[in-house]
Amino acid sequence: MEEILTRWLGTTASLRTEIVAAIGLVLSLGVSVHVLLRKRVVGAAIGWIGLAWLAPVFGSLLYVTFGINRVERRARRLKRRPSQQIDDTPQPSAHVPDAYRALDRAVQSITGLPTVAGNAFTMYRNGDEAYPAMLAAIAGARRSVALSSYIFRDDATGRGFCEALRAAQERGAEVRVILDGIGSGYFFPAAWRHLRRIGVPAGLFMHSALPWRMPFLNLRSHKKLLIVDGRTAFTGGVNISDGNRVAERPAFPIRDTHFRIEGPVVEHLTQAFIADWLFVDGEELDGEAWLPPLAPAGDVTARVVTSGPDADIEKIATVILQAITCARSSIRLATPYFLPNDLVVNALCLAATRGIEVDVVIPCKSDHRFVDWATRAHIDPLLRNGVRIWTDDPPFDHSKAMVVDGQWCFVGSANWDSRSFRLNFELNVEVYDIRLARALETFISAKRQRRLTQADLDARSFPVRLRDAAVRLLLPYL
Repeated sequence: MEEILTRWLGTTASLRTEIVAAIGLVLSLGVSVHVLLRKRVVGAAIGWIGLAWLAPVFGSLLYVTFGINRVERRARRLKRRPSQQIDDTPQPSAHVPDAYRALDRAVQSITGLPTVAGNAFTMYRNGDEAYPAMLAAIAGARRSVALSSYIFRDDATGRGFCEALRAAQERGAEVRVILDGIGSGYFFPAAWRHLRRIGVPAGLFMHSALPWRMPFLNLRSHKKLLIVDGRTAFTGGVNISDGNRVAERPAFPIRDTHFRIEGPVVEHLTQAFIADWLFVDGEELDGEAWLPPLAPAGDVTARVVTSGPDADIEKIATVILQAITCARSSIRLATPYFLPNDLVVNALCLAATRGIEVDVVIPCKSDHRFVDWATRAHIDPLLRNGVRIWTDDPPFDHSKAMVVDGQWCFVGSANWDSRSFRLNFELNVEVYDIRLARALETFISAKRQRRLTQADLDARSFPVRLRDAAVRLLLPYL
């Protein structure tokens, strides 16, 4: 009897092993086929396939959770029909300087949008300047308020915005709010609960506490948008939190830059919000409350560029590449995180080697130390090819701005890293305006506190260089 039981147990164990091996083989094959058909980046494809074969169950689970872009399918299903107020035929771009006609044509091809003349831009520094202007605009809202923020804290600043939104709704304005499901706090963000409690329609972008309903943990709406009555818009890098009130000396101050925009290009911003709200809530916003006729408000030519892992994939990065290629004399940029992909690195190197002045300003210390470590391991080719990289002293500056040849500007929510270029949903504004370009160049120049040199990189100890290089391997997700 004992011998029979032993044989039975041995047979059962062998059968279980064979079943597990078969399941692992099926999972590995399934992941491999999906990766081969879906992944565009060769390095990522090789990594996922290797992980699936080395650890079939664990690797396949990671791929299903982090590697599959379900957003593209959902975004197509929820494609909104164009507003009845908008002509679907291609519209000619506004006049741009002759030197930028090729860039204008390229960006129109990338975005499907024309440049629009007749706009006005005002730049604000930090929440100290931006928040009063934003709250005043909400206080004057009569028909609609659309707000989207990556971070929306339930602190004094956040509660002030909640109260302003509630008051606007009580005056009869339609109010819609989008909070990112990760940036504002993953498990039922306090600000979202606050808004829902006071009756303000608010949605969480890409959020589910249930793993099997989680579209993609890495994908986030990084946009910062406020649009009032479809006529006045604010966008840039400023989130909603006490930390952005630098003058009040918060424990962790965050400097930043934001912009007020008026004129016809506001419709581009509104359309971006409408598409996001449809994705989040399923409600289609339309009519003059959201899309009124817009008269010229200034003499600035502009266009919105959105980017995300759906139909807009890598559009902001592609526009940046086009702008670098078209540069004739100078490229100035400031970004809180600088981990661009090899295409952008090579484009900057080529620009510098053909005599273009390329200046990049990054924080001396960002709010994520591992990003600083990876950056030090990433910039060697740039320094060797003549790109000048500068560091900005604390407090941390979250601003993002690019100026080409003192005339063309690119501002908005996107950082210079793979997360913003490929994974996040971002919104930038392309601006043709010498005055704004001069203001941004002055701003960027003032941040050039210390030049980072090859000697600084070489002076790192071996353990530090090893650490930095290891962290750099996470570049696609930092």
